[in-house]
Parts: sequence; structure tokens; C-alpha cells
Amino acid sequence: MVHAPDPDFTAPYTDIDEWRENPVPHRYVHGGFGGTDTRFSVYLPPAEDYGGRFFQHITPVPDSEHLAQSATGREDKIGFAFSCGAYFLETNGGGSPATPGSAGDPTVTTYRANAAAAQQSREIARSAYGDHRPYGYAYGGSGGGYRTIGGAESTEGVWDGFVPYVIGSPMAIPNVFAVRMHAQRVLRHSLDRIADAADAGSPHAVEDGLTEDERAALAEVTRMGFPTRSWFGHRTMGFHAFGALYPHVRAVDPAYFEDYWTTPGHLGADPAASVHADRIRHRCRTTGTLTREQATARGIPDHRAAGTPQGGVDVAFKGPAGAESAIVAVGVPGLPTDAPIQGADLVVLTGPAAGARATVTGLHGEMAVLDIPDSALAGLGPGDTVEIDNSAFLAAQTYHRHQVPGPDYPVWDQFRGQDGTPRYPQRPLLLGPLFTEAASGHLPTGRFTGKMIVVACLLDREAFPWQADWYHRQVRDHFGDRTDDHFRLWYVDHALHGDDDRQEHPTRTVSYLGVLHQALRELSAWAETGRPATATTRYTVDDGQVHVPARAADRRGVQPVVTLTADGADRAETTTGRPVRLKAVAETPPGAGLIVSLAWDFDGTGSFTDTTDLSPATTVTVERDHVFTEPGTYFATVRVSAQPDGDPATPYARMDNLARVRIIVE
Repeated sequence: MVHAPDPDFTAPYTDIDEWRENPVPHRYVHGGFGGTDTRFSVYLPPAEDYGGRFFQHITPVPDSEHLAQSATGREDKIGFAFSCGAYFLETNGGGSPATPGSAGDPTVTTYRANAAAAQQSREIARSAYGDHRPYGYAYGGSGGGYRTIGGAESTEGVWDGFVPYVIGSPMAIPNVFAVRMHAQRVLRHSLDRIADAADAGSPHAVEDGLTEDERAALAEVTRMGFPTRSWFGHRTMGFHAFGALYPHVRAVDPAYFEDYWTTPGHLGADPAASVHADRIRHRCRTTGTLTREQATARGIPDHRAAGTPQGGVDVAFKGPAGAESAIVAVGVPGLPTDAPIQGADLVVLTGPAAGARATVTGLHGEMAVLDIPDSALAGLGPGDTVEIDNSAFLAAQTYHRHQVPGPDYPVWDQFRGQDGTPRYPQRPLLLGPLFTEAASGHLPTGRFTGKMIVVACLLDREAFPWQADWYHRQVRDHFGDRTDDHFRLWYVDHALHGDDDRQEHPTRTVSYLGVLHQALRELSAWAETGRPATATTRYTVDDGQVHVPARAADRRGVQPVVTLTADGADRAETTTGRPVRLKAVAETPPGAGLIVSLAWDFDGTGSFTDTTDLSPATTVTVERDHVFTEPGTYFATVRVSAQPDGDPATPYARMDNLARVRIIVE
């Protein structure tokens, strides 16, 4: 347990102290700690707007201390903090993180650098506003959720409250990605049908029309916790963070990738398994390479420009901005366009770049698109020989079967026999806890001081929703009957993993930023005044899936609930020119504010420019007719927003939800 001051952070300094006007007027202080790589930025509001607290955002991995300066709208962390009477603090997390199995001290980048910056920010605030102790609140998502929990459980007297969001468990990595990629491969020809079956108004079950192998893969990934409704994003979800994690798996457990193809009990050692038909070992003479600029000119999209956080074949180029000369695509003629190339190794065998290796994220024509731009391929030229080999990546896709933990993780029960022992050969160690310790500094225990609100998302494909319940159980085991004095868990429906304002499928998903804002507001009031935060969402976990009640009053939490019907059902059949009667009913949970907006989308663009005027209320019912003039299948979508103060103008703490209906027009 770290108490202030930390002996490794005893030489704070300031190198910038100036007034700035953007993104909002503030005093900006930048500094660090001598003898360390830790840097921080403090954004101080005018004295008349300061309420004696600070918000500190914890990034998924150590990153820049300048990220907040360019954010706008609901993503503006500085403006939001000021609206709450808080100054804002961000750090670089201490510099480069330790990796699993390395000799580095993970506690520096997981929580100690952030804790030292938090304490130093209090000194800066005292010099700016007078002698006082500012309350402090840390929040972070995904890997930042691990790091926020690491700080909560490993320090005292640094922060008063915490909002970890979209969090994993100690068994998340690499397993949630592995099982998802296995399903993506086996189901790749059926995912459109599965997504449609899981959508509103479908008369079909998601299993309809699947082969035996496909049914087994779908059941496996569903029981592991992948939200079935989230398959609509299969074309863009890619392998997300696994591109960065995969090399560490290979480094820590290299023998697995040979055992997979040779040792009975592994899928690759079964000669009847479909994985053999998908194995690619393709040698060819490359037709050349493309830099980012050249690839963009050819119509291969840039991930950063697309603004979608999910990754995939059409969202590549995740290297640092400005690395325009790095290679992002390599010509590899002779591969079928539907080859399961995602995650394959591209190895250069001849020429000046011989020995260089890169990971492929997909094909664009005959170009293999790289997961990360690679300057090591700069010497690769037309006619040089390269090899595409997906053997190791195929092996990684069932790694989770060989990582069966204890009974605390029931989603792995599907891989146990009747006697409780694993049905598949097991690796010598569990990798998940190694990754978690590297991310958070220790394995989460549920033991912390202060208050905590966890925000989790029901469509999360990277941090499966049951994992927030796993942590909830750790907290209950520690606090027992006092759990409600310290902890809340709010689930957000129709929300994905990324904390962006605009999501990639806006007629299917909403941003959870408003819920995150409200969590920080209620957390500070809870810690400072004792006013309890809104109740934990009511939910159940069944066979890996999290379920919540249909009505807002029963569901609790803070997100509004909205239902939509077309001619009284979730599916309507009509003809061109005939009006369809739509009915939307929106309600807020107890104490969660008022519905302040209701908007419609009828063409699937996600623009929601068709709005309904309303007076803020806890329950809103809107009925209207809509006429479709062309035949086809449409999904009418209604999106609502609630705001705790009933303020329709503010961008902050606007909590969204949506509902869809299917309309068949003949």
C-alpha cells in the first residue's frame, strides 16, 4: 500500500505555468518529477468556478499528458471538469509500461506515477486557490480501468473516489479476444444472418441455418460472454487490441504454437477440424508496398481518419500520426479475396528487408494491409519474396480452451468435464493474471478505500459485460453488508467499448459518455456530502450473458429506457404510401433525471435530425405516423436523452438510449 509521499517522486518541477483560452479559459501548469519519465498537465479553472476537487483521467496505457487539449463536445474532459467545479489532471502515466514477464516495475506506470501527480496537483491547487485539500477522483476505461482499480486498491489518501469503466477481469487477456476471433473465423460466412436474427423484429433464431461447426462456435463464444446483439459490428471489429497483445503471448508461451498443430486435444491436431482448410502458407513475389499517403490515395481507409475505435480490415494504419513514410500495405498476389488472412504473419524472405516481420489485418484487393505501419519494410521492393503464414494466429484463436481457471469464472465451465477437470490440455501457467498485473500493478481484490462507481456496457465486445459483475463479487466478498456504502455498478445498454461521442453504428449504439459524466458527479457528491449515489443496476448473469429488466423502475441505474413499436409490435409489414403508427415510450429510473430529447432516424444514416418537441419529464410517450415511399426493409430508430437537471442545452451528463423496429415495405 503506497502512502504519500512516494520516495521515488520527491523532485517535482514545473516548466510551464501560463494562462490559456482554449478549449476553455484556464491556467495551464505542466511539469514532472526529476529523475523519472513522469509528466503531468494541470488545467485550473478561474477561482470563481472552482469547487475544491479534481478529476484525473487514467488512459488505457501510459500516453501523452496533452490528450485533453484538443477534445470538444461531450469528449471535452477539461470543460466537463470545470462544469463540476473541478480542475482536470492528466499524465503520461510514467512513460513506457512494463510488459508481462519483463523486469520492469509495473507499479510505476500502473498507479504510482498517477498517484504522485495527483498529490503534486494538490500543491499546485493550494498555491492557486489557497490552503485546502482538494478532493480527488480518478477514472479510466479498459486498460485505464485496470489502472484505476490498481490505484484504488494500492493507495490510501490519494484519491477519494474512482470510476473504472468497461473493465476486464484477471482472465480477460488474451481469452476474450481469442474466443471472439475463433467465432469470427468459423462464422464468417454466416455473421450477417446472425446479426439480422439478433436484430429487432426478426422471426428467426440466431442458430437457424448454421452448420454443426458454426453452432458450436456460436455457443462457445456466447457462453464466454460475447453479447449476441453485438454481432452487427463484425465487419469492423477486427482483432482490436490483440494485435499488440499477441506478440507477448507468443513470447511467454512459444511452445503452444507448435503443440497446437501436433498434440492431441488441440484443435489443430484434429485432422477433421475446419481450421486446416483455413491454414495459409503462401509464398509470392511482392508487387510492391504502399505508404499511408499512397494507400489513402488508392482508397484504403485510414483508421485515424475514420474515427472508429473498433479496428478491422477497413480501419488500419494505427501507427503514430506523421509516420507517413512507414509501410502500411504490401502487394501479395495469388491469395483468394476471402482468405482468412487476418492476424497472419508477413515475413520477408529475400532482398534488403529480409527478416522483417509484420502482422496483417486483412486484404484490400491484392494488398495485405498491416496492423501497424512498419518502417522496417522500407527496403522491400517489387520481386522480393514474402510469405504469408496464419498458422500461429489460428492457434491463438482457441488459446482460451487451454487456460481454464478456478470456479470463480463460470464461463469456463463449458470446458470442464463432469468431474470439474479441464477437457483440454492445459498450459503450464495462466497468462491472464500476468497481463492484469502488468496493467494494474496487482490482481484486483475488491479492497479499496473511498467510493467507487463502475460503468459497464451491455454490447461490449472487448470487455465482456460479466466481468464487471466479477469485480462486483470481489467487492461484496470484502465489504459484505457494507457494499452499498462504497460501491455501485451501472450497466449501459446499447453501448460498446470505446468512449467516443459518435459511435460506428449510431442507429444501433449510443455513447456512454453521459453516464460517465453522471458517475463522476454523483461520486463527488457521495464522497463529499454523504449523499448516496443512484442504485446499482439490477441484473442477472446467465450462461455468460448479462440481462437487465425491461422497465426503468425495475432496472435502476441511471440510463433512460425507451421502447418502440410499429403498429403495436417490433415488426410491421406495410405497403408504400400506407402510414405506419410508431409509438415510443421513454422513462428514467428513480432519481435519474428527466427525458430532455427524443429524435428519429428512418433511413439508417444515424443523423437523427427528425426531432420531437417535448417538455422534460420522467416519462414521455410519443406517437406518430410515418410513410415509406419505396419498398424495402427499414429499421426505424428512436433515440432519447435524459439529463439529471432536465437541461436540454448542456452537452454534459446527457444519458442516451435507443430502440429499433423492423418495417417491411412492399
